[in-house]
Amino acid sequence: MIDLLQIGSFPTIASDLIISEFRCHKVEEINGDEDLRHRIAGIITRGNYSVSREIMERLPNLGVIASMGVGYDLIDLEAARKLDVIVTNTPDVLNDAVAELCVGLLFAVIRQLPRADQFVRDGQWKLQPFPLASTLKGKRVGIVGLGRIGKEIAARLAPFGVTITYHGRTNQNVNLQYEANLTQLAHDSDVLIVIAPGGASTHHLIDATIFNALGKNGFLVNVARGSLVDQDALIYALQNGMIAGAALDVFNNEPNIDERFLSLTNVVLAPHIGSSTNETRLAMARLALDNLHQFFRDGSVLTPVADEKWLGEAKDLS
Repeated sequence: MIDLLQIGSFPTIASDLIISEFRCHKVEEINGDEDLRHRIAGIITRGNYSVSREIMERLPNLGVIASMGVGYDLIDLEAARKLDVIVTNTPDVLNDAVAELCVGLLFAVIRQLPRADQFVRDGQWKLQPFPLASTLKGKRVGIVGLGRIGKEIAARLAPFGVTITYHGRTNQNVNLQYEANLTQLAHDSDVLIVIAPGGASTHHLIDATIFNALGKNGFLVNVARGSLVDQDALIYALQNGMIAGAALDVFNNEPNIDERFLSLTNVVLAPHIGSSTNETRLAMARLALDNLHQFFRDGSVLTPVADEKWLGEAKDLS
């Protein structure tokens, strides 16, 4: 069996599959074990864990990093390129699950479903009617990043009678309206959905200017990366009614999120569960393992990271 370094934890359904095909070791196991460090030929990880230059340099025979997830902004791609290490991810297999969650979060925040649930549990229904919420029909939805998942989100929202406009680096000439100016997109939207890649080029892409443009009746949904949103600006906007609400699956410093979110009633919080279904996680693990097997067989991989220049900034908003 080939030795891998495992960075991060995996769901049982994925972990069982991984350890049936490779011998996995934790980071602490390589400390002080020179022989093991030389035996490690690959790294398996998940998209929300960091893989640093320092850890790569400690593994002299490292050839491949297989990440379960689409995002790779936490992997030092520049270091991987210099060390001749191939990095892979798992695109497409999680598109449906993330798109489903995005639509679910949107309905949760716009129809105030968590508050409604608590309203019933607290016995308030016996005393008064629940406040009126908003409908999705007729709303203007702006999508920031029309990649694979963004297109799946658009397809699922279309039957609800919404108008969809998207923003990205380029006009893709698809059957949706394109807006080159992000602030203008926010101004023209009732709902702003963030599904662009993470990285330096998109850090705090959604900031106070965007919240001002979105306005007091607007909703934000983020199923991308926490780093895309200026969280201080978002919390201020939520606290002061500058936007109507937000639904978030991703945060800075997960899982130790900013505690100010916990006291806000106009935000729906999810623990980064975009791809958290049994079927999706199993498919992600299978693709990550297939990448590893392919590499150890002939040096190629099935799904190398999409950044053709290995820039580690996930610049492609499309």
